[in-house]
Amino acid sequence: MNIENRLVNSVIGGLKILYGQDVPAAQVQLQKTKKEFEGHLTLVVFPFLKMSRKGPEQTAQEIGEYLLSNDPAVAGFNVIKGFLNLNISSASWIGLLNSIHADEQYGIVPTGENAPLVMIEYSSPNTNKPLHLGHVRNNLLGKSLANVMEANGNRVVKTNIVNDRGIHICKSMLAWQKYGQGETPESSGKKGDHLVGDYYVSFDQHYKAELSELMAGGLTKEEAETASTLMQEAREMLRKWEAGDPEVRALWSMMNGWVYKGFDETYQQMGVDFDKIYYESETYLEGKDKVLEGLDKGVFYRKEDGSVWADLTAEGLDHKLLLRADGTSVYMTQDIGTAKLRFDDYPIHKMIYVVGNEQNYHFQVLSILLDKLGFEWGKDLVHFSYGMVELPEGKMKSREGTVVDADDLMEEMISTARETSLELGKLDGCTEEEAQHIARIVGLGALKYFILKVDARKNMTFNPKESIDFNGNTGPFIQYTYARIQSVLRKAAEAGISVPASLPADLVLNEKEQTLIQSLAEFAAVVRQAGEDYSPSVIANYTYDLVKEYNQFYHDFSILREENEDTKVFRLVLSANVGKVVRLAMGILGIEVPDRM
Repeated sequence: MNIENRLVNSVIGGLKILYGQDVPAAQVQLQKTKKEFEGHLTLVVFPFLKMSRKGPEQTAQEIGEYLLSNDPAVAGFNVIKGFLNLNISSASWIGLLNSIHADEQYGIVPTGENAPLVMIEYSSPNTNKPLHLGHVRNNLLGKSLANVMEANGNRVVKTNIVNDRGIHICKSMLAWQKYGQGETPESSGKKGDHLVGDYYVSFDQHYKAELSELMAGGLTKEEAETASTLMQEAREMLRKWEAGDPEVRALWSMMNGWVYKGFDETYQQMGVDFDKIYYESETYLEGKDKVLEGLDKGVFYRKEDGSVWADLTAEGLDHKLLLRADGTSVYMTQDIGTAKLRFDDYPIHKMIYVVGNEQNYHFQVLSILLDKLGFEWGKDLVHFSYGMVELPEGKMKSREGTVVDADDLMEEMISTARETSLELGKLDGCTEEEAQHIARIVGLGALKYFILKVDARKNMTFNPKESIDFNGNTGPFIQYTYARIQSVLRKAAEAGISVPASLPADLVLNEKEQTLIQSLAEFAAVVRQAGEDYSPSVIANYTYDLVKEYNQFYHDFSILREENEDTKVFRLVLSANVGKVVRLAMGILGIEVPDRM
């Protein structure tokens, strides 16, 4: 049992003896004592004043005296107004550290066979261009959120819906057909997603040139757009695709194949994966069927022009189009189709969509529609909504000059990490292979941590240089502390000092050591909170605070040079467990930690 739970029980027992009242555990509020006061845990006594019929100070004094006499965990107390600050005994902290030390997966809840199944959708790329900075934030949030849900004992399915159909895809295909001269990823040495993205840009350039020519001939912009033969050809290609034209479908399959191969490389470098990928080309017809089924059941209605709508005025919203008059589907219809396929494939308890905040209204509507169509998880679906991410102006331009490419960004991060590590002497004595390995871990760790430490709902600016700083709230600062702990443990092993399975209870700890154990113990509650709030940033910022606390301890006290043998061993056990919790926390964020640095 942890110290807080034990104290709550002691307080409940004390209130019964002192004031003859039974109090529910929820009424006993214990919190971490504020830094400016002495103590570890603070009890708020205001809820008990009615039963004590005394002032806050006197009530706190009486409860404090009771706890000091009856609970060996309490070593002392002080009263500040209606707050009772409790000092916890060294023996209790040692007991707590021993239980953390004994649990290799401390703070992580094991997943049972019958645990709830949570499905998380993230990434959602289009097959007409490579992944960009916005996708980086989406993928990192999605993957870390999946890890957070798993760490809370849920079964998790990571899923991706690929937008692989539509006019934008046909634009890339048409441009390649017209101007590509048979170019392939192999012949050009380009990644497939970049190659296809280049033809999407090429279409746009040719289209704009055509419009300029038509407008120079006297047409208005609108007339030129209607007269554009290039756009007419793209629309004709889409019509053929929808009709299943074999030639168009073969071109589509070939170019999409190039893109998927490119995406896979990007995902692998980013450390992101999926259990199941769905494709809009396969889900949009399913959605149509589901909407027509809803129409038959009277959930939706048809207008005179043949279009199908949902009336959401009872929910305080408007009327929502689900099928156009020509029978073609809209995005909402596709999402309904994807939901149906997923529900057929998995017994989902909760569905989480990681999608930007510009889609807030869309998911509000989707939730209502899925509920109306009878999906059990529809009403409680979670839209994990996140803000925009940008770079400080002029830091990095991608090949299009406007969008920051994910591959370029990761490459830049790794080379910056290498330069910075070299300057600081962090790669001294490393082989070329080791230097590359460390640069990759540090560069990608810096990128992931900088993005994940920010509350997802906020817009953010990603600053590559700032993220690789080895001081401050950064990935490299945390990674370096982990490597430093591993170095201490290696030196201890070389000196023949072994880390015992448990520590004796009679050690006397200083305040810094007690505070560090308290911070370590909070990890379990932090993982729980991250799961309840769907917030990886909670784990990132906790890890930084823990590491900052440890570095102060490391600076103020000797470990291997400590003369008292028991204290030396205790500090090694403490260090080892800080390292363990840092590794587990960073693992949830999808960040590797190096043993040497």
